[in-house]
Amino acid sequence: MTYATDRIHEEIAYIAYHFHWSLETILDLEHRDRRGYTEQIAALVNRGAGEG
Repeated sequence: MTYATDRIHEEIAYIAYHFHWSLETILDLEHRDRRGYTEQIAALVNRGAGEG
């Protein structure tokens, strides 16, 4: 199974925007780890938005 290029780009942009990590650092992550970071970021963003 392949992973959609658009989805990878979305994950990279999301992590880079929130963590300010380099492209190289993000691409070095395993797929499972990258998805985990995007899920954790989303949870933090959603929690922060709900506290307003």
